[in-house]
Formats: sequence, C-alpha cells, structure tokens
Amino acid sequence: MAIIRSTILLFAASAVASPALLPRQASTVTVTQTASAASPTSSAWNSGAVDNFPIHSSCNATEAAQIKKGLGETLTIVRHARDHILRWGNSSEIYQKYFGNASTGEPIGWYTKIADGDKAGVLFRCDNPDGNCEQEGWAGHWRGENATSETVICPLSYEVRRPLEALCGFGWDVANGATNFYWASDLLHRLLHIPKVGEGIVEHYAEDYASVIELAQTESDLSVRDSDTLQLFALEAYAHDIAIPGEGCAGKYTATSSEAASATSAAASSSSVEAASATETPSPTLSEAPSATSAAAAVSVEVLPET
Repeated sequence: MAIIRSTILLFAASAVASPALLPRQASTVTVTQTASAASPTSSAWNSGAVDNFPIHSSCNATEAAQIKKGLGETLTIVRHARDHILRWGNSSEIYQKYFGNASTGEPIGWYTKIADGDKAGVLFRCDNPDGNCEQEGWAGHWRGENATSETVICPLSYEVRRPLEALCGFGWDVANGATNFYWASDLLHRLLHIPKVGEGIVEHYAEDYASVIELAQTESDLSVRDSDTLQLFALEAYAHDIAIPGEGCAGKYTATSSEAASATSAAASSSSVEAASATETPSPTLSEAPSATSAAAAVSVEVLPET
C-alpha cells in the first residue's frame, strides 16, 4: 500500500514539474518594399543611320572592293585632318598655309561630316549611265542634275589611281602633284560635290595650288570652304604627320609652261603700257589715234600650248 502511494505521489510530482507541450505558433514577418518607378524606354534616336557609303550593284566585286578601299582611305585622311586641327588649332603652320587666319570650326566641320556623318543615299556606281566614261580621259564624274547624290567611277580610275600607302611616292609632292593621283583625295573631291555633303557651299574658289595659297592670304573665309584647299590640307597634314613623320612631301611649287607664258604675257603688257606712258605726248585727235590692230600688235606675246 505504501508502495502504491509513493508511485502515485511521484507521478503527480512529475505532472506538476513538466507542463504539457503546446504546439509552436508560426511567427509572421512583415516586409515593406517600395516599388521603383518604371524607367522610360530609350528610343533609337539614330535608327536607320548608314555608316558606310553605298556602292551600286553595277560595280562588280573587283570594282566594289577598290572603291570601298579608296573610300576607307578618304575617311583616314579626313579624320587625320580634323584631328590635326583639333590638336594644333590655327597655330599649325600647315593650317595657316591653307586656311590663313580663318576660324578652325568650318574645316573641322566638313572633315567631321565626311568622317562620321550619315552616308545614306551617297551612291557610287560603275554602269556609266550618262555615257561620259566613253570620253577620253574621264576617270569618273558627279552626275549633277541627272542624279545629284550619285557619282560614277569609270574604268580608267582603276588603272591610274594610287593607294594611300604610296603617298609621297612616284615623285609626287603636294605642291606640284595632281590631287586625283590618289584614291583618297580623288574620292574626297567627288564627295564634296554631293549636295548632302558640301551643301552647295563647298565650291572651287581656287583653281590650283598657287591660287589656293593666295586665297588663304587674301580671302581665308573662302579657303575654309574651297574644295581644292580641303583636299590639299588633308594630303599635306597626313604626309607630314603620318606618311613621312616630320618631313612629308610639301614640295616647292613650279609653274607650268602655260602659267609661265601667261605671266610673261601679263608682264609684257604691263611693260608696254608703262613705256607708252613714259613717252606720252599730248592726246592725239581722233584722226591721229593709233588703230586697234597696231595697238594690239604692240603687246602681242605668243602663248605656248600646254604640254
């Protein structure tokens, strides 16, 4: 009996000492998240831009490859021309030579437009649609009113044009060499004719190297938009900085025989006028005036044909 009572007491004590296990309650965590505003959708502002000059399907693979390479060389010299000006400004002797004291903004703009501007619609073709390639000596031409954004490259170009790697070679120099001797400058000239590129502002205000240099000193505001000036500056800057660093191939200008003859004629005319003034007598009456034929003969100088 005593044993039973002890067992009951022990069980009761255990029940008191060990409370009943209750089920665990799930805890709730509240997280506050602020939704960010939707970012605006970016627009393709330059959608449809063309980075390479189009070449017409009339050009075969060989022709297209040469035109493409030539255009790449054009971009090379215009980018360098721009970078030369950006680096040195109008303190560059080469800049002063070709652009005088003109602001640098305009030539930088023309070069940049060709290098980085949209090239859509500026088409080069090889099918001679106007028949000009049949004329002797024609290596290409701008189509003008027939198609203002198109340029035709004639077969002769592939025979006579030289690559940019040959700049300053073959006895060529900037002062006396033809700008169309190289693909790079020839295609630059053709691009400047396109209204989308030259905007009708870039024109031929000078006729040759000598007049380009004169224009820079007398009308520099026209130099910065003269086609020959833009070509010659690009060639000389590249020749001096890249082709033959620090030296280039500027050359010393030598007048051609026809130019020399014209200068001689002008000098002779001036001398005749001065001589007549030095021995001038009182003005003759109308009946005493020399005939037009004899006056012309007094200053006549033979002009040699071009060679």
